[in-house]
Amino acid sequence: MIDLSTQYLGLSLKNPIIVSSSSLTNNVNGIISCANSGAGAVVLKSLFEEQITSELESIEQDPSMDDHPEAADYVRKLGMDFQSDTYLQLIEQAKKSVDIPIIASLNCISHEKWLDFAKQIEEAGADALELNIAIMPKDFDALSEEIEDLVVAIAKNVRSKIDLPITIKLGPYFTSLPRIVQRLQDAGINGLVLFNRFYRPDVDIEKLEIVPGYRYSSPEEISLSLRWIGILSRKVKVDLASSTGIYDGTGIIKQILAGAKATQVCSTVYVNGFKQIGIMLERVRFWMQTRGYESLDDFRGILSHKTTQKPAYYERLQYIKALVGIE
Repeated sequence: MIDLSTQYLGLSLKNPIIVSSSSLTNNVNGIISCANSGAGAVVLKSLFEEQITSELESIEQDPSMDDHPEAADYVRKLGMDFQSDTYLQLIEQAKKSVDIPIIASLNCISHEKWLDFAKQIEEAGADALELNIAIMPKDFDALSEEIEDLVVAIAKNVRSKIDLPITIKLGPYFTSLPRIVQRLQDAGINGLVLFNRFYRPDVDIEKLEIVPGYRYSSPEEISLSLRWIGILSRKVKVDLASSTGIYDGTGIIKQILAGAKATQVCSTVYVNGFKQIGIMLERVRFWMQTRGYESLDDFRGILSHKTTQKPAYYERLQYIKALVGIE
């Protein structure tokens, strides 16, 4: 018997495929389709901080609010409750509709406005919370330490308010990724998703406008997360999930070999349909069977930086070989 089950954030998943935060998971029908297709878990589409604050800010800027400061507080609370109610209802409906873990997701850039939502999410029955922290380092005056401190502050504040497992979906833009991972681990988080694929702009040279770039990842993008999963796994205590560029079962196998506990997929489901989840799982089963592996733990991390006989392949050696042709 081939056992594809895995433990992630203390949750028992029947397999390592998690459908990541997207429009695929922003309604109950989509979540049911993910579950019926074989997904081990889903991450709900993120609730963005801007969704809550945009309308509130326009109301608060109304001059009439100056004479009634208590009105701004009332409107702020009302807006937050409205947004959260819709999200909480999705959590509750999803939990009733499927038997796989439901991971809520908050996309945040501050460390103050999400505490109430995080608590409500826990009370609604979510199995875990993924914090999608997307801070673009565009301020010329901001020090790298300040950006890292904000990320850690978000983690600490949410951790202090809820008992749910917390994972953070990080971008790759850190001077010392191992250092920020260590700080987040010390802050009490349970996992990391590597990496967040940020919005990619393009330019329309005819209309002279900034336009959305191609929204789907490509299989070639797997190398970034593969490298860092390999370097960090077996050296950190938090669970690592990989994201971006995982299009088929081979991609899942690679990430498990590097040490991932789970793999998040999105673009491949958009491109190939929900049936792709089952196809990916069959590929993993066949590969394991041909090599005599009975469980994911039998081969998880055997090619990590800590255990491989060629750790330099994660570092500089491949770079040198590519540029100067050393064999």
